Amino acid sequence: MKPPLSALSLLLAALATAATASAKPEIVVVLNSGDGTISLLDKGNYREIKRFPVGKEPHHLMISPDGKDLYVANSVSNELVILDPDTGEIRRRVPKISDPYQLGFSPDRKWFVTASLRLDRVDIYKADGFQLVKRLPMPKMPSHLAFTADSSIVFVSLQDTNEIAAVDLAKQEVMWKMPSGKTPAGLYLTPDQKYLLVGVMGEDYINVIDWRAKKSVMKIHAGKGCHQFLPMGDKVHVFVSSRIDSQIDKLNFKTMKIEATYKVPGGPDCMQMTADGTELWTTSRFISKVSVVDLATGKLKKVIRVGYSPHGVYFRNHAETN
Repeated sequence: MKPPLSALSLLLAALATAATASAKPEIVVVLNSGDGTISLLDKGNYREIKRFPVGKEPHHLMISPDGKDLYVANSVSNELVILDPDTGEIRRRVPKISDPYQLGFSPDRKWFVTASLRLDRVDIYKADGFQLVKRLPMPKMPSHLAFTADSSIVFVSLQDTNEIAAVDLAKQEVMWKMPSGKTPAGLYLTPDQKYLLVGVMGEDYINVIDWRAKKSVMKIHAGKGCHQFLPMGDKVHVFVSSRIDSQIDKLNFKTMKIEATYKVPGGPDCMQMTADGTELWTTSRFISKVSVVDLATGKLKKVIRVGYSPHGVYFRNHAETN
């Protein structure tokens, strides 16, 4: 029979366990769409620690509604790759998800929707089991998605026809389409559900659309190549990246005015903000890097080399985005 551990031994063991846990880096997952790889970054030390192949053209990613899995959409491989969101390790693959360029779960967790930019359609699946329910042909290049809070509608930007489409999820049919500006990309629905914001990538503004009236009510000047949105989680501000002018604007959607502009090199695209609100991480697609902005100073803090044409970015300890 082993002698009982002393209080000192127990304390030392606990400290060793804590030290081992703290030694594990917080992981940042970056999708390199151009070379079909994933970069794992050490968030605290701003460096790449691993890069591995994942499939053809991983563009976007999202956390599962229960927070347990990280979904990566391989558009050309026609599959989802499920990662451990804390380690970046591959858990499993879901095949036969056709051309998932952009992806999203409806807020009620009933539907899983993909925008197939390459194949010109929107696919609606049952979220539980990914069973295909409806395939909706779209005019040209559906790219980004936004859901209403009640899960009744998903909006889709149609890049090549300069339109926005509204899809009725219950009926699985297109309700309407309307002009949006040249080459629409990212979409953001304000928390009060009043306006749909559209990043007009082919020009230099954010289109503010009253989607119930199906009309544009305002154009907010921003950088050229307005592309993607990231809400700060305070229900007041949203970031919008502009790839051509290489900047990120902080928009107050209560006043519809831009309050700050951050210069970021190499075509900033997808973004993630730290939970404490101190840093904004973004993929710089044109220079194969990830850029980190110090939000207190507004200055570029770090630039990290990753794979070719980085797109989606995720880390666990991020600010709430709803």
